[in-house]
Amino acid sequence: MADLSLYAHGRKAWLRLDKVWLTMAGILALVAILAPNDLIPTLRFTAQNILSTGVFITFAVLLIAYLRATGAESIVSEAFKGNEIRMIVLASMVGGLLPFCSCEVIPFVAALLAMGTPLSAVMAFWLASPIMDPPMFLITSGTLGFEFAIAKTIAAVGFGLMGGFTVKMFSRTALFADPLKAISGSACNTCGSDPLSGKPVWKFWGESKRLKTFRDVAVENGLFLLKWLTLAYMLESLMIRFVPADWIAGFLGGDGIGTIILGALVGAPAYLNGYAAAPLVQGLIEQGMSQGAAMSFMMAGGVSCIPAAIAVWALVKPRVFVAYITIGIVGSVIAGLAWAAYIA
Repeated sequence: MADLSLYAHGRKAWLRLDKVWLTMAGILALVAILAPNDLIPTLRFTAQNILSTGVFITFAVLLIAYLRATGAESIVSEAFKGNEIRMIVLASMVGGLLPFCSCEVIPFVAALLAMGTPLSAVMAFWLASPIMDPPMFLITSGTLGFEFAIAKTIAAVGFGLMGGFTVKMFSRTALFADPLKAISGSACNTCGSDPLSGKPVWKFWGESKRLKTFRDVAVENGLFLLKWLTLAYMLESLMIRFVPADWIAGFLGGDGIGTIILGALVGAPAYLNGYAAAPLVQGLIEQGMSQGAAMSFMMAGGVSCIPAAIAVWALVKPRVFVAYITIGIVGSVIAGLAWAAYIA
């Protein structure tokens, strides 16, 4: 019995450990063993880049904390009122403008679908939401440039529109009939039990509960961005040192549609959130990755990143989830082609 108790305790302790920090520790251990001369340069490169993007990280953390504390996410509920076309357009726009965590999206969207909100509007919101939000815009601007961030934002809204109208077109088919799974669960503690209800309180500091939300969200997201960007810059440093530039240029370089399609196909299973992907894509571009492939990589990775994919998978039946991923990959290729044509 004692052995079983120790095993259970050890298993719980292991589950509580953050796997991202463990991954970084493992990477540094391998570098120290296999390439000890590269350990200090890797740490220096990572630290320098974190410091150089520090202003963007700070703005991103404060912005998302402010939006959560004020309850600005409640604005999104207005997107799901009126006729279906209006809902698709507004859902696409707010999905790319307001920051949401998956625990907010799951109960909110489940309620919308259960009440009969068209799947087309929900799909538009789902597709646009993980691709861009204000904090991600700041991080992307700081690493890949303002124009790239603007293009990615436009593409996010375009994703929503494409997905929404595609679902509307085929809404009477068996593919999108009865899409919802049986749902249980609630929102997370940080977001509150119903984060999308009520009206925003822009001067939130007058309420102790909202002030606490601001502090909690700032700390939570500060740690989130710090760990993912640290991992991303660490991987970028190793990629620059150990992956030949001509290999990346040959694999993902050039102006052909093939590299853009490949960027989407590689980005989709990469499961990178938009914050971590930006520094890695910056490194890939420096190594020879084409701009079109970079855009398709980031777009596809955003749609299929773990939080976004889990939110969709948890709510809808597999056939709708496959449609979500398919629309994401096709839209990523279109976005890559459009960006490549623009900068040519």
